[in-house]
Amino acid sequence: MVEEAVAAGAGERRWRQAVRERLPLWVQTRCGLEPRSLAALAVVLGVAAGAAGGFFWAGRPEQVRAPEAVRVAPAVASPPSVSASPSAAGGGASAKVVVDVGGKVRRPGVLTLPAGSRVADALRAAGGVRAGADLTGLNRARVLFDGEQVLVGVPGTAAGGGTAGGGTGAGAGASGGGVPLSLNTATVEQFDGLPGVGPVLARRLVDHRTEHGGFRSVEELREVDGIGERRYADLQPLVRP
Repeated sequence: MVEEAVAAGAGERRWRQAVRERLPLWVQTRCGLEPRSLAALAVVLGVAAGAAGGFFWAGRPEQVRAPEAVRVAPAVASPPSVSASPSAAGGGASAKVVVDVGGKVRRPGVLTLPAGSRVADALRAAGGVRAGADLTGLNRARVLFDGEQVLVGVPGTAAGGGTAGGGTGAGAGASGGGVPLSLNTATVEQFDGLPGVGPVLARRLVDHRTEHGGFRSVEELREVDGIGERRYADLQPLVRP
């Protein structure tokens, strides 16, 4: 029995030796290590694997959050500039104009209107024009001036036009016995009736008035071509804005 056991052990060793010889060299080396060596090798491999994992974890790509949009503060709107109205040019800006509307209107009287109002606004504020009033020579688009008088359909005015004060025509102003002629409502024919003013100069006066939005003072006559100091001195007492 002992001999059989010895023979069996020898046969097993030979079988293991034959198998080991047929394995690769690195397998033969690992199989020949002792348990403590294998444990040490496992620890080293574990540490190396942990270090490699930490390296790759630290170098992994991270999601970058886009920066928040910067909110721009709304621009503060600057207050609108207040431009002087045509009636306030050449003097202090006025918020109101006072005019006297008379003649063939439904509610004649002294009216207070916003600066820059026109003759049409004054007629509307006076209740409108009465039926049958002649408006042929009335410039309803003209800008009103403070203190002027607008007469509608009154005999002696320019075809139902307004005057600044009296309401008579050019003949009264030219003769010196009536109210001065309004530079802002007179027609070419009325200007032609003034002393020293002919048809050509009368047309220049009307054109100057239209181009500059009316006469704001009698002194503006000096700006009209053809009116010198002597002619201005003759016309000054006969006319008004």
